[in-house]
Amino acid sequence: MGAAEADERPDDERPGEDAGDAADEAAADLGRPLRRGWTTGACATAAAKAAYTALLTGDFPDPVMVTLPAGLTPAFVLATTRLDDGAAMAAVVKDAGDDPDVTHGALIVATVSRGAPGSGVVFRAGPGVGTVTLPGLPLEPGEPAINPVPRQMIAAAIAEVAATHSGAGDVVVEISVPDGELIAERTWNPRLGILGGISILGTTGIVVPYSCAAWIHAIHRGIDVARAAHLGHLAGATGSTSEAAVRALHGLPELALIDMGDFVGGMLKYLRTHPVGRVTVAGGVAKMSKLAQGMLDLHSKRGTVDFGFLASTAEACGVRPERVTAIRAANTVLEAFSLAGEDAVALGNRVAKLARATAAEVVRGAGIDVEVVVFDRGGKIVGRAPFEGRHLG
Repeated sequence: MGAAEADERPDDERPGEDAGDAADEAAADLGRPLRRGWTTGACATAAAKAAYTALLTGDFPDPVMVTLPAGLTPAFVLATTRLDDGAAMAAVVKDAGDDPDVTHGALIVATVSRGAPGSGVVFRAGPGVGTVTLPGLPLEPGEPAINPVPRQMIAAAIAEVAATHSGAGDVVVEISVPDGELIAERTWNPRLGILGGISILGTTGIVVPYSCAAWIHAIHRGIDVARAAHLGHLAGATGSTSEAAVRALHGLPELALIDMGDFVGGMLKYLRTHPVGRVTVAGGVAKMSKLAQGMLDLHSKRGTVDFGFLASTAEACGVRPERVTAIRAANTVLEAFSLAGEDAVALGNRVAKLARATAAEVVRGAGIDVEVVVFDRGGKIVGRAPFEGRHLG
């Protein structure tokens, strides 16, 4: 499982490379569809909401209901609680459903104490939750590894409780996970410079059991539906951010959007025998850099970005030698692009062009014109290799 959100996957707490077969076998053994679970971010939100409610009222709501980004309102049972003078603690057991998530069964603990007037919500990493130490992640070095969307969810829950019980909403929220440091050894956190424990993750609040076969099947069916609707332009996106951005870029209908995730190869190989006139491949800097290297499966377990390749690409774009050297030693692709400075767009365009060459080779002979667009985490274009205005032969 990735330690930080890899590009833009909407459900980022996922198992490793054999999970597709394992998930299919599990569903067959259970005789039912696999059950979804809840991210560490959703659990932390529930625990923090319960703790702040108790801090203001003296009582812990149990179960406690939270609102997820898409509007779903699950209820969480509290595993343990404690009320002290000026602080309250509540904890929720992480339930990943039928997904073999390394954090399944972990105790997610939130301790809420009163903060300075006007301070708002201040986040702290307790035992078992990591701290960011290197640049290139969505959080600055020194910050607790509580990702942006879980922070937003927790802050919204605090605001809801404050409004209901006439609180100020100025609190310190400390998230801790017993044994989190041991769990983190099975993630990418140490390599990414997130030290001391796991990350609190989740952009939807929901963990979807990960099945390669089911995902690729869904890609195929999406292409079939789009072709049946006589659409001549499809866009495959690695995640929700790039999907929204490419849809806005081209004004595409929903049927034209293919949630290819990491499986750009699975999408392109199917398109080779089920072609449309134009295909846009859209994704973040890391996954499109992998495609530029020739990878067709963009999952972190299948391979990582070669920073030597990225440095050489930057050098070919005219990036200054000292910056090329820094890119070679970068911790993340996001950091590498930042190090390119004013040449970041040139680097992005070159990555996109190389990625387009990889994609075009897969569909060669199918009469498909291919475009690659690279987006940052905010959905801004940082590189593009546009359609060439002709079908590839």
